[in-house]
Amino acid sequence: MQKRALLYEGKAKRLFLTDDENLVISEFKDDLTAFNGEKKSSEAGKGALNNKISTELFKLLEANGIPTHFVEMLDDNHMLHTKVDVILIEVIVRNIATGSLSKNLGIEDGKVLPFTLVEFDYKDDDLGDPKLNDQHALILELVEHQDELDKLRRMARQVNDILKPYFAKKGLNLVDFKLEFGKDRNNNIILIDEISPDNCRFWDMETGEKMDKDRFRQGLGGLKVAYEKVLERILEK
Repeated sequence: MQKRALLYEGKAKRLFLTDDENLVISEFKDDLTAFNGEKKSSEAGKGALNNKISTELFKLLEANGIPTHFVEMLDDNHMLHTKVDVILIEVIVRNIATGSLSKNLGIEDGKVLPFTLVEFDYKDDDLGDPKLNDQHALILELVEHQDELDKLRRMARQVNDILKPYFAKKGLNLVDFKLEFGKDRNNNIILIDEISPDNCRFWDMETGEKMDKDRFRQGLGGLKVAYEKVLERILEK
């Protein structure tokens, strides 16, 4: 499968058309951004690591009944997947308080939440990805009806129910993560984008070491090494 015209370029990926109108290719970039693009850098090999990690996790989720856009990994930096109409809602799943949740609501950093929290953000860089409630999403016509919002929450919790114990067995706390969804040609809602340390927070269960993009956000260094460790644990049998 060959790349054709560039369809879209985002912060972390380039999206290309193919000869099949129902399939597209994502190229995972080495670029790093944080704080809505205010902090930028690049880390050689980061894109390939995210592609490999996402490939393994999409396979895991598909095997456990979660429909995704994943078709196959073409090479280190390229993934073939189903073309979708993107739902402009970022679904945030939180198991432990940190980041913006602690900053905005004063919840102690590192506090284990009494239940899994699912939030919606409006996927709009110009507006800074603001928080959404259900009424906002319906007014903005980001979905067709309330049932679709309920499905996004349900699927997000199902993903968490699969990934949280999976990573616990790998010695990692799945602190929180961001999911994106789209509609395929049959109007089915499926999981898209990527699942990687770029959009998940992983803390080592023994040391508390951060093994995700917070290493870039907070200037901790060692980002690529942390991503490599996450991939190594995923590949361990």
